[in-house]
Amino acid sequence: MWLFGYGSLIWRPDLEFEDSKVGYIKGHVRRFWQSSTDHRGTEEAPGRVVTLIPYEEFSQRFTDDDMHSSDQDDITWGVAYKVPASKVAETKAYLDHREKNGYETHFLDVFQPSTHIPVVEKAIVYIGSTDNSEFAGPAPLDLIAQQIYASHGPSGANKDYLLNLAHALRIVAPTGTDQHLFELESKVKELMLKEAGSQEAFDLMLSKIIVQSHPAPVTPV
Repeated sequence: MWLFGYGSLIWRPDLEFEDSKVGYIKGHVRRFWQSSTDHRGTEEAPGRVVTLIPYEEFSQRFTDDDMHSSDQDDITWGVAYKVPASKVAETKAYLDHREKNGYETHFLDVFQPSTHIPVVEKAIVYIGSTDNSEFAGPAPLDLIAQQIYASHGPSGANKDYLLNLAHALRIVAPTGTDQHLFELESKVKELMLKEAGSQEAFDLMLSKIIVQSHPAPVTPV
Protein backbone atom coordinates (compact mmCIF):
# COMPACT_ATOMS: atom_id res chain seq x y z
CA MET A 1 0.00 0.00 0.00
CA TRP A 2 1.25 3.43 -0.96
CA LEU A 3 0.15 6.53 0.96
CA PHE A 4 0.66 10.15 -0.13
CA GLY A 5 1.11 12.79 2.56
CA TYR A 6 0.76 16.51 1.87
CA GLY A 7 0.37 17.80 5.45
CA SER A 8 1.67 16.51 8.76
CA LEU A 9 2.41 13.14 7.16
CA ILE A 10 5.36 14.84 5.43
CA TRP A 11 7.14 15.66 8.68
CA ARG A 12 5.41 13.39 11.23
CA PRO A 13 4.22 10.20 9.55
CA ASP A 14 4.27 8.08 12.72
CA LEU A 15 3.93 4.89 10.73
CA GLU A 16 6.15 2.03 9.57
CA PHE A 17 7.18 2.16 5.92
CA GLU A 18 9.68 0.36 3.72
CA ASP A 19 10.15 2.95 0.98
CA SER A 20 9.34 6.60 0.34
CA LYS A 21 9.36 8.93 -2.66
CA VAL A 22 9.13 12.70 -2.90
CA GLY A 23 6.69 13.68 -5.61
CA TYR A 24 3.55 15.55 -6.47
CA ILE A 25 -0.06 14.90 -7.33
CA LYS A 26 -1.90 16.71 -10.10
CA GLY A 27 -5.27 18.40 -10.26
CA HIS A 28 -5.45 19.70 -6.68
CA VAL A 29 -4.64 22.80 -4.62
CA ARG A 30 -3.39 22.66 -0.98
CA ARG A 31 -5.10 25.14 1.35
CA PHE A 32 -5.47 25.72 5.11
CA TRP A 33 -9.22 25.51 4.74
CA GLN A 34 -10.02 22.55 7.01
CA SER A 35 -11.04 23.10 10.64
CA SER A 36 -9.17 21.07 13.27
CA THR A 37 -11.04 20.41 16.49
CA ASP A 38 -9.33 17.10 17.27
CA HIS A 39 -5.61 17.77 16.71
CA ARG A 40 -4.61 21.44 16.40
CA GLY A 41 -7.63 23.10 17.97
CA THR A 42 -10.75 22.44 20.01
CA GLU A 43 -14.51 22.60 19.49
CA GLU A 44 -14.50 26.00 21.19
CA ALA A 45 -11.49 27.34 19.28
CA PRO A 46 -10.84 25.36 16.08
CA GLY A 47 -7.46 25.38 14.41
CA ARG A 48 -6.82 25.15 10.68
CA VAL A 49 -5.01 22.41 8.79
CA VAL A 50 -4.55 21.62 5.14
CA THR A 51 -6.86 19.85 2.75
CA LEU A 52 -6.90 19.51 -1.03
CA ILE A 53 -9.31 21.33 -3.32
CA PRO A 54 -9.83 19.91 -6.82
CA TYR A 55 -8.26 22.46 -9.17
CA GLU A 56 -11.35 22.71 -11.37
CA GLU A 57 -13.58 23.40 -8.36
CA PHE A 58 -11.03 25.88 -6.98
CA SER A 59 -10.95 27.74 -10.30
CA GLN A 60 -14.74 27.89 -10.54
CA ARG A 61 -15.65 28.72 -6.93
CA PHE A 62 -12.77 30.24 -5.02
CA THR A 63 -10.56 32.43 -7.21
CA ASP A 64 -12.25 35.64 -6.03
CA ASP A 65 -11.55 34.67 -2.39
CA ASP A 66 -7.93 33.57 -2.82
CA MET A 67 -5.12 36.08 -3.33
CA HIS A 68 -2.83 33.43 -4.85
CA SER A 69 -5.29 32.13 -7.43
CA SER A 70 -3.68 33.99 -10.34
CA ASP A 71 -0.36 32.12 -10.00
CA GLN A 72 -1.72 28.85 -8.63
CA ASP A 73 -0.98 25.66 -10.56
CA ASP A 74 -2.55 22.24 -10.03
CA ILE A 75 0.50 20.54 -8.49
CA THR A 76 0.78 19.61 -4.81
CA TRP A 77 4.12 18.35 -3.50
CA GLY A 78 4.46 15.79 -0.72
CA VAL A 79 5.89 12.41 0.20
CA ALA A 80 4.60 8.95 -0.73
CA TYR A 81 5.23 6.10 1.73
CA LYS A 82 5.11 2.38 0.98
CA VAL A 83 3.60 0.48 3.89
CA PRO A 84 4.72 -3.16 4.32
CA ALA A 85 2.06 -5.73 3.46
CA SER A 86 2.10 -7.04 7.01
CA LYS A 87 1.24 -3.58 8.35
CA VAL A 88 -1.46 -2.49 5.88
CA ALA A 89 -4.52 -3.29 8.00
CA GLU A 90 -2.99 -1.82 11.16
CA THR A 91 -1.79 1.31 9.35
CA LYS A 92 -5.08 1.90 7.56
CA ALA A 93 -6.97 1.68 10.86
CA TYR A 94 -4.53 4.12 12.46
CA LEU A 95 -4.82 6.59 9.58
CA ASP A 96 -8.61 6.36 9.46
CA HIS A 97 -8.65 7.40 13.11
CA ARG A 98 -5.97 10.08 12.69
CA GLU A 99 -7.79 11.63 9.74
CA LYS A 100 -11.33 11.07 11.01
CA ASN A 101 -12.25 14.76 11.28
CA GLY A 102 -13.78 15.21 7.82
CA TYR A 103 -11.26 13.36 5.64
CA GLU A 104 -12.03 10.55 3.20
CA THR A 105 -9.73 8.28 1.19
CA HIS A 106 -9.04 8.95 -2.49
CA PHE A 107 -6.61 7.29 -4.91
CA LEU A 108 -4.24 9.48 -6.91
CA ASP A 109 -1.08 8.97 -8.95
CA VAL A 110 2.21 10.47 -7.76
CA PHE A 111 4.65 12.04 -10.22
CA GLN A 112 8.20 13.41 -10.33
CA PRO A 113 9.57 16.04 -12.74
CA SER A 114 11.91 13.55 -14.38
CA THR A 115 9.13 11.39 -15.78
CA HIS A 116 5.73 11.82 -17.40
CA ILE A 117 4.48 8.53 -16.00
CA PRO A 118 3.54 8.01 -12.33
CA VAL A 119 6.25 6.87 -9.95
CA VAL A 120 3.42 5.60 -7.73
CA GLU A 121 0.01 4.60 -9.04
CA LYS A 122 -3.18 5.03 -7.01
CA ALA A 123 -1.65 6.10 -3.72
CA ILE A 124 -4.11 6.60 -0.87
CA VAL A 125 -4.69 10.30 -0.17
CA TYR A 126 -6.85 11.62 2.67
CA ILE A 127 -8.86 14.65 1.54
CA GLY A 128 -11.43 16.78 3.32
CA SER A 129 -13.83 17.74 0.53
CA THR A 130 -15.54 21.12 0.39
CA ASP A 131 -18.83 19.57 1.55
CA ASN A 132 -17.47 17.92 4.69
CA SER A 133 -18.72 19.25 8.04
CA GLU A 134 -15.28 20.57 9.06
CA PHE A 135 -14.57 22.53 5.89
CA ALA A 136 -13.79 26.11 6.97
CA GLY A 137 -13.23 27.55 3.50
CA PRO A 138 -11.31 30.64 2.45
CA ALA A 139 -10.68 33.71 4.59
CA PRO A 140 -8.23 36.64 4.49
CA LEU A 141 -4.71 35.36 5.13
CA ASP A 142 -4.23 37.70 8.09
CA LEU A 143 -7.24 36.14 9.81
CA ILE A 144 -6.11 32.59 9.02
CA ALA A 145 -2.64 33.42 10.37
CA GLN A 146 -4.14 34.82 13.59
CA GLN A 147 -6.27 31.70 14.01
CA ILE A 148 -3.31 29.38 13.45
CA TYR A 149 -1.11 31.44 15.77
CA ALA A 150 -3.64 31.29 18.62
CA SER A 151 -4.98 27.74 18.32
CA HIS A 152 -3.88 24.72 20.34
CA GLY A 153 -5.22 21.18 20.48
CA PRO A 154 -4.42 17.68 21.74
CA SER A 155 -1.62 17.30 19.17
CA GLY A 156 -0.05 20.64 20.02
CA ALA A 157 0.05 24.21 18.78
CA ASN A 158 -1.44 24.93 15.38
CA LYS A 159 1.56 27.11 14.48
CA ASP A 160 3.88 24.13 15.02
CA TYR A 161 1.95 22.24 12.33
CA LEU A 162 2.24 25.14 9.87
CA LEU A 163 5.90 25.91 10.51
CA ASN A 164 7.04 22.29 10.33
CA LEU A 165 5.09 21.71 7.14
CA ALA A 166 6.72 24.70 5.45
CA HIS A 167 10.16 23.72 6.74
CA ALA A 168 9.83 20.09 5.64
CA LEU A 169 8.48 21.02 2.21
CA ARG A 170 11.50 23.21 1.52
CA ILE A 171 13.77 20.29 2.42
CA VAL A 172 12.10 17.53 0.41
CA ALA A 173 10.97 19.64 -2.55
CA PRO A 174 13.18 22.74 -2.79
CA THR A 175 11.97 23.37 -6.35
CA GLY A 176 8.32 23.22 -5.32
CA THR A 177 6.20 26.29 -4.68
CA ASP A 178 3.23 26.90 -2.41
CA GLN A 179 2.67 30.62 -1.99
CA HIS A 180 -0.39 30.13 0.23
CA LEU A 181 1.63 28.03 2.68
CA PHE A 182 4.75 30.16 2.65
CA GLU A 183 2.91 33.47 3.07
CA LEU A 184 0.99 32.07 6.03
CA GLU A 185 4.33 30.94 7.47
CA SER A 186 5.68 34.48 7.07
CA LYS A 187 2.65 36.06 8.74
CA VAL A 188 2.74 33.67 11.70
CA LYS A 189 6.46 34.28 12.14
CA GLU A 190 5.73 38.03 12.28
CA LEU A 191 3.28 37.40 15.12
CA MET A 192 5.84 35.22 16.89
CA LEU A 193 8.54 37.88 16.57
CA LYS A 194 6.20 40.48 18.04
CA GLU A 195 5.50 38.15 20.97
CA ALA A 196 9.19 37.30 21.45
CA GLY A 197 10.27 40.92 21.53
CA SER A 198 13.69 40.32 19.96
CA GLN A 199 15.25 38.36 17.13
CA GLU A 200 17.29 36.29 19.58
CA ALA A 201 14.21 35.27 21.56
CA PHE A 202 12.35 34.53 18.33
CA ASP A 203 15.17 32.31 17.04
CA LEU A 204 15.14 30.37 20.29
CA MET A 205 11.36 29.98 20.13
CA LEU A 206 11.56 28.73 16.55
CA SER A 207 14.36 26.27 17.32
CA LYS A 208 12.10 24.56 19.88
CA ILE A 209 9.34 24.12 17.30
CA ILE A 210 11.03 22.93 14.12
CA VAL A 211 11.73 19.23 13.62
CA GLN A 212 15.29 19.50 12.31
CA SER A 213 15.61 16.16 10.54
CA HIS A 214 13.04 14.66 8.22
CA PRO A 215 11.85 11.27 9.53
CA ALA A 216 11.77 9.64 6.11
CA PRO A 217 14.87 8.59 4.15
CA VAL A 218 13.84 10.71 1.19
CA THR A 219 15.91 12.19 -1.59
CA PRO A 220 14.92 15.82 -2.26
CA VAL A 221 13.49 16.53 -5.73
